[in-house]
Amino acid sequence: MPDYVFAYHGGGKFATKEEGDRAMAAWRAWFANMGAAVVEGGKPVGKSYTVSAKGVADNGGANPISGYSVIHAKDLGAALEMAKGCPMLQGGAGTVEVAEAINM
Repeated sequence: MPDYVFAYHGGGKFATKEEGDRAMAAWRAWFANMGAAVVEGGKPVGKSYTVSAKGVADNGGANPISGYSVIHAKDLGAALEMAKGCPMLQGGAGTVEVAEAINM
């Protein structure tokens, strides 16, 4: 079974500690629901930079990622179904980009 990278876009800092606690509880529940499929829970990421042949831009690109996870699934369809449960999707706070990690 292949692995899939879930790249998170959006979200942000929480206004209160309680809001942050509720969000983290939702993430823990989502990961628990996926069980052994979670290869790496990942992490939020800081400011991103775009490196090209022309140099380095500190703009993070058109849609910078805010975090990532690595998930094991039987196929793309199963990975997409798992991604639909992501807490970032609640209330339109963000999106999840799903891509297969290709073994080389």
